[in-house]
Order: sequence, then C-alpha cells, then structure tokens
Amino acid sequence: MSLTPYGELDLIEELRPELLGYCYRMTGSLFEAEDALQEARIRVWRHRDQLRTEEARRAWIYRIVTNICLDRLRSAKRRALPMDLSESAAQIAEPRDTLPAEAWIWPAPASLGDPLNIVLDKETLRLSFLALLQRLPPRQRAALILQDVFRWPAAEAAEALGMTKAAVGSALQRARASLAGTELRSESLRNLDNDADRELLDRYVEAFEAYDIDALLTLFHEQAGLSMPPFVMWVSGRSSIASFYEAVRRHCTGSRLLRIRANGGCPAFAHYVPAGEGGPLTPWSIQIPEIRERRIVHLHHFIDAALFERFVLPRTDEFPAP
Repeated sequence: MSLTPYGELDLIEELRPELLGYCYRMTGSLFEAEDALQEARIRVWRHRDQLRTEEARRAWIYRIVTNICLDRLRSAKRRALPMDLSESAAQIAEPRDTLPAEAWIWPAPASLGDPLNIVLDKETLRLSFLALLQRLPPRQRAALILQDVFRWPAAEAAEALGMTKAAVGSALQRARASLAGTELRSESLRNLDNDADRELLDRYVEAFEAYDIDALLTLFHEQAGLSMPPFVMWVSGRSSIASFYEAVRRHCTGSRLLRIRANGGCPAFAHYVPAGEGGPLTPWSIQIPEIRERRIVHLHHFIDAALFERFVLPRTDEFPAP
C-alpha cells in the first residue's frame, strides 16, 4: 500500500478504537483521551514526511500518541476514585465539596477499545485497574499498557516509546513492582463478578425508580460503598447509604434509569432526574455498580452531563418523563 496525502489520517481512524483505549488508560479520562487523539491527527499530518515505510507506520503513530500523553501528564496530578482520596464520610448530608474534573477518573462507553480483545478490555478497563495505572509514572504506565495489556513484543514497544529494549524492560519491571506494592481502597473492587446479574439489576432499577430505600438497601453488601465524583464525599456501609439516599430524596425522586454498558462492557445506567416538579427529565449521572455474590459492593455515580454525549445517549426531549 502506498502512502497518500491523507493516508496517515486514515490509519489513525482505522486504529481509533485501540488508540482511544490506549489514551484512556494513560490519562484516566475519556475527554482527555479524545483531545490527545485529536492532537495526534494534527501532528501526524505535520510530520508525515518523517514516515519512511508502511511497516513502521503503526509504531510511528503510537510514538506520536505516547509523546502527546506524556506531555499532558507531565504537569497533571494523578486522577483517582473518591475512595482512594479520603476516608468515608462520618456525617451524612447532601454533598457539597467538589474537586475539578481533572482530579477524577471518569467512565467510558463499552464501545471504547479493541473489538477483537473484548475479554482483555473488560479486565483492563475496570475503574479499579485505571486507578492503579494512575499511580505509575507516565512512561512506566505506557510500557505496562503496551506490553502487559496490548501484548506487544518488546521490540515493537521500544520503537513506539522511543526507548531501547533494555530500557522498556526495566520500566516494565518497575511498573509491575509498583503495582504489586500499591495499596488502594479501590483494590477491593478488582476481583468482582464478570457476568451481570440480570435479576439484581432488574430489582435495582425497580427500587431506584420507585425510590424505595428499604428495597434498595437489600441489594447492597453490609459494607458497600457509594461515591459521586466530582463530589469528594463518599459513604460506606448500609446505614450510611440509607442516610445518603434520604438526604438526596428530593433530588432523586422521579428519576429514570436507562440501561447501558461501560468500561469494557460492565453493566451501567444513565441516570436522568426531573428538572423541577413536573419538569422534563434531564441527564444527571452515569451509574456503574460493582457486583460480588449477587450484591452491590460499590456504586459509582459519575455526575457530568457531558458524559451523555460521549455515551451517545438520548437528549432530554428524547427521553420524556413517564
């Protein structure tokens, strides 16, 4: 295949699912990943004369994408999940304190990633795994993603990272050792049920839309947690979850949940809330339940209406109140 004026851009589009998955794992944010990929398209076009052969094109594009991610991460703070930043709330009230969007790991739609590696993507796109990745220095993070997640040969990874094979091997060893020695609360969410419990999810939707707190509590483990970025506050334990649901009753009563998939195919919900009494439903959050032994062990609420566009979800006027 010969090079054409737009061939490089065409290949970026061809590789878009895996490149976006790579950038998402690197940055922990779908918004940041999309921005990085857009910048990559511009750099690929500007520096297209540096590409000598078709065979080198994939590694060449990955080097450009990697350098963009490294540049962006150089001055960025580590993203995290709320449970890894603070203790659970001692007093339960409607949450107030927030951190900027740049502080948090955000979810991604199930369509993100390489469609040929669905099983692999499901494990390495879990929110808890992303939280672990964010603890690594960026270059170690890139080496681990390319070799342990994408299963690239050492020589190809070295070419993409602009490093020697020995340097990549050293970075990979340090990354593995760091992950093995890292202790995060979110680590408790790593070994969960892979298959969705349809009965549990049905009961959850029914209880949440009816806003039946007693019914909701029966679906949670005794020490389950609930978090809601960008709010710093998170709660732990059924009694705290009950208090939280009571504190936000006015806001959540009348909500509707739309079943979706997120982060490698995990069950999730798009949460719509009424815009005032009798008003239309409006986008509010993406909910992702973490399930073990037919009970919810943690419920993430990612509150950002901009996520609905990324998940290609209905607008308000397409999802009327019942």
